[in-house]
Amino acid sequence: MNTILYDVIIIGGGPAGYTAALYCGRAAMKTLLLEKYVPGGQMVTTEHIDNYPGFPEGVDGVTLAMNMQKQAERFQIEHKTEEIVSVKIEGLVKEVTVANGTTYTSRAIIVATGASPRELGLEEERALRGKGVSYCATCDGAFFRNKTVVVIGGGDTAAADAVFLSKLCKRVYIIHRRNILRAAAIYYDVLKQAENVTFVWDSTVEEILHEQTVSGVKVKNKNTGEVTTIECQGIFVAVGNVPNTDLLKGQLELDGNGYVVADESTKSSQLGVFVAGDVRTKPLRQVVTAVADGAVAAYMAEEYIQLQLTDSE
Repeated sequence: MNTILYDVIIIGGGPAGYTAALYCGRAAMKTLLLEKYVPGGQMVTTEHIDNYPGFPEGVDGVTLAMNMQKQAERFQIEHKTEEIVSVKIEGLVKEVTVANGTTYTSRAIIVATGASPRELGLEEERALRGKGVSYCATCDGAFFRNKTVVVIGGGDTAAADAVFLSKLCKRVYIIHRRNILRAAAIYYDVLKQAENVTFVWDSTVEEILHEQTVSGVKVKNKNTGEVTTIECQGIFVAVGNVPNTDLLKGQLELDGNGYVVADESTKSSQLGVFVAGDVRTKPLRQVVTAVADGAVAAYMAEEYIQLQLTDSE
């Protein structure tokens, strides 16, 4: 076990996690941020962020993520790239154990684990991931230049993916189970004007066709029951997200969709555990709301620690 007792351990290095780290560092709390992969979370898969204040022309997700990391680390927070295998959040001292067997301890924990793309649940889907099936248009879109692809979904992510892909691909089919997109009007307007974008309404993908890689999809119209085949080389799935809460099940209260129950104070059902970003129950999941959560969580953690230290005197 690591002998250092941190004030705060932050789990997750997306915008919520790094904002929390920035605020914790500025408050002179001894802070450790643990991130499994790279800084930025889902933000780094976004080519262009247009709705984050302070960037009149927008900003790409990777640049924003790197800047957030640098800003937080300026205040002497520690950052480690580690895979967490277990957490123990009961009691005054919290424990976080990583894959190499090291256990870190802290007075408070800020959970900022975010969410992951939701799968369609089709039999062939996982086997074809990286062989034509993708969950990130900005990550993988370049592999499908001048090819035909389908985008599955009707929200902002699906629409943004389709706009991005329409600039690279020969043809983009948008398959949505309803007869109108849920996405912001600005996306819809751009897509309607794109000559290489085709909408497939009231439809679901029933089967992925493939040999070694994706060759097409079978699509069923919900109203008529008719099944048609669309030939394509790529499938981009954008049907929502699943909260990353596996480590927390049985330890924190979760809602019916698996998100951690926490109000605007970011306080969870467990004393000394605060929740920020997309993993929290909330009506809007955006970079700007994740950043706000991170600031609040750090403030509440500082207040909790001060009360804890006062009570122990």
